[in-house]
Parts: sequence; C-alpha cells; structure tokens
Amino acid sequence: MKKLAILTIFFLSITFGYSQNNDTAKKLLDEVSSTMSAYENVTIKFDYILENKEADVNQKNKGEVILEGEKYLVILFGTTQIYDGSKTYTIIPENEEVNISNYDAESENTITPSKFYSFYKSGYTYSLADKKNINGKDIQFIKLVPIDSNSEILIVNLGIDTKSKHIYNLTEIGKNDTQTTILIKSFKVNQNLKNDLFTFDTKKYEDLGYFIND
Repeated sequence: MKKLAILTIFFLSITFGYSQNNDTAKKLLDEVSSTMSAYENVTIKFDYILENKEADVNQKNKGEVILEGEKYLVILFGTTQIYDGSKTYTIIPENEEVNISNYDAESENTITPSKFYSFYKSGYTYSLADKKNINGKDIQFIKLVPIDSNSEILIVNLGIDTKSKHIYNLTEIGKNDTQTTILIKSFKVNQNLKNDLFTFDTKKYEDLGYFIND
C-alpha cells in the first residue's frame, strides 16, 4: 500500500509539472502573438536553411517577408508571392509566368506567413524545451507537435526572444528527416509601405509577356 501511495504521488507530480510546463509555454506563445498582432506591419529578412543529412542536402537561401494583417509578400528562391487577402499570386520570372490560386483553408498544421505568429493556436500540443543565450539574447525554445498523426510534420521547434517577445527562429522537422529552418536576421515594424504593395498588377505582367495561369 505504501509503495502504491508513493507511485501515485510520483505520477501526480509528473502530471502537475507537465501541466505547468504547458501553461508557461502557452503564456509565452500568447505574448508573442499579442506583440506581433499589435504592429501595423512587419518586415522580416531571414535565412532559409534546408537540411537532410541522409540525402546530403544542405541549402541556404536569403528571403524577405512583409506582413500586414492577413496579407503578405514573400521573396524567396527568386520568386515573389503575394497574398492580397483572397488570392495568392506566385510570380516566377525564370519561367515568365504567374500562378494564381484562390484562398483555401489549408491544413491546420501548415505554417503560412499570415499564420507565422498564431499557427500554434490550433492543431498542436506544445511544451517548454531548452533555454539558451544566443548572441546575448535569452532564447526560450518551445516544442510543438502536430495533433494529427498523419501530418508530414514531426516537430516544430520555435525559438522566442524572451525580452522582445519576437520569434528568433523556427525549425520544422519532417517525417522524412528533412529539417527546414527560418532564422530571422532583421526585424522592422510599422514601416511606410506602398498602398499597392499587396496588389497584383495584371496588366504589368501581361505587357511583359508573362503567362498568367489562373
């Protein structure tokens, strides 16, 4: 009986500690979401790193994303993608084409630019991971695991600057052992953006001879 009582206390302490861990993780995630949502717009320059040791893949590209509410503009891999709130326009200069798609409620596990600081709110469990001092910044890592067991995403590790409540980096690990990291290099807020920044100019690209696929 005494052994049973000790085991009961042991497992209860684990459960309580895990619950506290989750509550602390959620509090920090909510603070990040609140901080980011308060900005009129956000401009981020980042490194995009793709790694798969088994396939001997190690690629690094520079990118930029501008966020304003649900709208965004992303420049990466030599292409530009614009989301105007209803449609997505992917401009590919190399192929001289533009692909247009209607907004679709994507999988809740998919991390899109417009969900960059709110994706955790559905489809994931989360818990505190390591805390590290990186370049003088205290970075708290949070481990997020998709609830959907069929998700191609195995784990998302999110690094948060505990002082600014800004995202420092995001690493997505897939079931195929591919690791994708977004490492933020510069972060600017409330910039004077062009009024038509998130507007696709159809005539401009027709005049350039681009094939527009809608």
